[in-house]
Amino acid sequence: MLALGIDPGTAICGYGFVESRGSRLVAHEYGAITTSPKAPMQERLMKIYDGLDGLIKKYQPDAMGVEQLFFNRNVDTAIPVGQARGVILLAAAKNNLRLLERTPLQVKQSVTGYGKATKEQVIYMVTKLLNLPKPPKPDDVADALAVAICTSHMMNSFTFRNNL
Repeated sequence: MLALGIDPGTAICGYGFVESRGSRLVAHEYGAITTSPKAPMQERLMKIYDGLDGLIKKYQPDAMGVEQLFFNRNVDTAIPVGQARGVILLAAAKNNLRLLERTPLQVKQSVTGYGKATKEQVIYMVTKLLNLPKPPKPDDVADALAVAICTSHMMNSFTFRNNL
């Protein structure tokens, strides 16, 4: 099964495709859709939507995982990230993708075994679990791969498969 993980953002929208092969996880494609902060918001959102829609059509994942919004420090970023999430959810709906939303704590728990893991610990585990030659950059890409790993774990659970 192929899972797509998304770390939403308007400047950097991380994505990662992870396939579950038995007990092995394999990264197929990962990167980021980037937009210029100087571009009008509607153009930035369209670039995110079009980029993600193209990736979904190319790789045909079985499900998409998206990190839920969590803002404890900078509430000003909540609105733009919420707008990015909106076009991400639209891309999932337009492509009839099963959507799984998880909190950052749930993603960290799934990847590291500890819900309050540091960013460095998440990056380390993503690199090891996917047998990557080097840690993914920028951090948004590592976060997206962590979401894809979490989504893959959920896809392989008995409950998820029976609800497809």
